[in-house]
Amino acid sequence: MRFQKIVLILLLPVASFAQTNTLDFSAYMQGQAELYGFNGNVLVAKNGKAIYERSFGVADYDNKKSLDVNSRFDIGSITKEFTAVGILLLVDKGKLNYDDSLRKFFPELPYHNITIAQLLTHTSGMPDGFDVIEKNFDHDKIATNTDLVKLLASEKPPLMFEPGTDLKYSGTGFNLLASVIEKVSGMSYNHYLEKYIFQPLGMKATIVANFPRQGKNIASLANGFIYSDSLKIYQQAEMVYPNWCTYFTGINGEGMIITSTADLLKWDNALKKHSLLSEKTQKNMQSVHAEKKTFPKVKFGYGIRVGSNDLGNYLFHNGWFPGFTSMLIRYVEQDVTVIILSNNQSHSEFIADALAAIALKKAVAMPYKHRAITQVAALQNYPGKFLLPLTRPPYMVTFPAEIVLHNNNLFLQSWNEEIKLIPESATKFFYADGTDQQIEYENDADGKAIKVFYIGYGIRREIERRN
Repeated sequence: MRFQKIVLILLLPVASFAQTNTLDFSAYMQGQAELYGFNGNVLVAKNGKAIYERSFGVADYDNKKSLDVNSRFDIGSITKEFTAVGILLLVDKGKLNYDDSLRKFFPELPYHNITIAQLLTHTSGMPDGFDVIEKNFDHDKIATNTDLVKLLASEKPPLMFEPGTDLKYSGTGFNLLASVIEKVSGMSYNHYLEKYIFQPLGMKATIVANFPRQGKNIASLANGFIYSDSLKIYQQAEMVYPNWCTYFTGINGEGMIITSTADLLKWDNALKKHSLLSEKTQKNMQSVHAEKKTFPKVKFGYGIRVGSNDLGNYLFHNGWFPGFTSMLIRYVEQDVTVIILSNNQSHSEFIADALAAIALKKAVAMPYKHRAITQVAALQNYPGKFLLPLTRPPYMVTFPAEIVLHNNNLFLQSWNEEIKLIPESATKFFYADGTDQQIEYENDADGKAIKVFYIGYGIRREIERRN
């Protein structure tokens, strides 16, 4: 399965469940590891304290070195939370204002009327800076934030929309925020985060880790791997995404932090207790400042996603870097936090969804081995158009999909992919791609489908029909 850079995610509502869940975390995770290849570290916390913490699999598929609870992972875009707090620390100190213009700090940039607040909320309309690097930078060198600013100034790629009029997830916006931090503080982004965030919180396993990554500073770092469908093996991520592990890797702000599950729990507790920021500023960070009301519907605070579902109000960010996926989510009123760090691109967001439901005593289906039955009748009642989660990054995004019937077999068509749906009963079908996903129909007396459910990693939800 081919993976792409994560650009935007939409956490789906968790269905309401009447019964009390009897599964525990270990049974669920063991099933995910044994049946679906989960590889990574997991932590579930209640009231700020870990109630479940485990490692599954290996830190390196080549030498079979095992993961442990101290293993570190690249957390991709969860870094944006740290960049946001770095900016907000400057706001608290009176050195920066939300309505400051980007051109106040970088007058050479051609973009007018973009504010710090718009960069924090993905409403700036900034173009994709990595596209500019890809087309205009020497690939034998490693680009930095300074290089990015110079190229944006010289190449002048147009804005995607007028600032403040739309919302589109922008890594480039956070790269520019990192550069603002350096301009205002007079310190490198790496040193600034170390001095004002990592050290005060005792996050000893956490660093900004640009490439080349080597030496004692990256001890215990798991290697990222990606499964090759054609070769039937896990390959080192650098082989699949050489650009992301070479000339892109000197740019900070949207990624490049490595850390552990334990350190991310310290971070989550700091956000909860406003340990770094003033209470007012912390609350401001976690309030809704931007909302996209058209598809896909999302809400952002400053560098963090906010929203609600049937489990309650949540705060979260996820991340991707070649070979790695990550999720950090907290359900606010219930004070349940789930942290998933994977080094083989496992479906971290889906698994976090299920572990949160288990923690809150909601029903979650135990992973099990699905077995095909001979073909069933009346398949002609099942095709249709729906909104379904994607089966690859960006995870947890609903996307228009169609279930079609070909040669007496059902197929799910979405995102330029076609996945066969294999029957395990007359009404239930599992994905042929080996992921823990199923489609289930509820029929009337005449065999006509009246409801359709998506079951993703143990969570069952009714899905919206589009026709």
